[in-house]
Amino acid sequence: MANTQQQKFERFSALHFGDAAFVMPNPWDAGSARILDGLGFAALATTSAGYAFSVGKRDSYAGLSRDEVLANAADIVAATELPVSADLEDGFGADPVTCADTIVRACEIGLVGGSIEDATGDADTPIYGIDHAVERVRAAVEAANGRPFLVTARAENYLWGRLDLADTIARLQGFSEVGADVLYAPGLPDIEAIRTVCQEVDKPVNVVMGLQGPTYTVAQLSDAGVRRISVGGSFARAAYGAMIRAGEEVMGAGTFGYADEAVSGAVISSMMSAQKLQDRD
Repeated sequence: MANTQQQKFERFSALHFGDAAFVMPNPWDAGSARILDGLGFAALATTSAGYAFSVGKRDSYAGLSRDEVLANAADIVAATELPVSADLEDGFGADPVTCADTIVRACEIGLVGGSIEDATGDADTPIYGIDHAVERVRAAVEAANGRPFLVTARAENYLWGRLDLADTIARLQGFSEVGADVLYAPGLPDIEAIRTVCQEVDKPVNVVMGLQGPTYTVAQLSDAGVRRISVGGSFARAAYGAMIRAGEEVMGAGTFGYADEAVSGAVISSMMSAQKLQDRD
C-alpha cells in the first residue's frame, strides 16, 4: 500500500531527531531516484543543478523556471515511496508572497519538504538583506502551516564569497525564530565552522558534502551536531564524470574498457518500475 503524504512527512520529520545524522541524497530524475531508493536511503531531495544538467541547461535562476523544477520534482515523487524534499532555490521570486505560493504548489505535488535560500541570483547584490530574507522564510513557514511540509531555510553567504560566519549564524537564528524547521548554510569552510553553527542554533542542521571544500564522514558530521547530510549535484556530477571519461577513452584510445566498470543492465532494471502498459497498439 502506498504511503500517504502525511505518513511520509512524519517519517521525514522523525529522521531529523535521531541520534546521528542521516544522508539524504539528491536524484535528478525518476530513474536516479529509483536507484537511490533501491540502495536503502531513507529520504531523497531534488537538485536544481543535477536536473539542469539532465536537460542541457546551466544551473541558474535565469535558466530554470518554477514550473519545470516542480514538474521534475513531481516525477521524482511519483517514482518512489520515500519522502522527497525539494531544492526550491530562492522561492522563485523576491516577494515573500511568491515564496509562500511556491511552498503551496510544492506541497500540492506530494513533496514533504523544501528549501528557501537567501541568494538573489544577482552578482552585484548576491544576498538578500537579513530582514527581507527572514520575511521570506516567515512567509514560507506560514504557507506550510497545517500542511505536511517541512521548511528548510538556507543562508548562502559562503557560496557567494561572503565569508562571514557571524552573519551566517545570525541569519539562521532569524530563520529559526520565524519557524523554519531545518537550517542550512552550504559551503561552510571546515568542521569547526560546522560545529559552531550547530552549537549556535536550535533546529536540526543540514550540511552538504561533495559541493566544495573538504569532506567529512557521516560519523564526523554527526559528532559535530549535524542531523542531515545532502550531496547537492555531486552524485549527478559523478555520473556525468563517468560518462565523460568513457567518451574520452573511446575518442582518445579507441578502446571500450569503461564497460568493465559499468553496472549491468540487469542490476539497474531490478531497481526500476515493473509496471506494464495496460493497452498497447
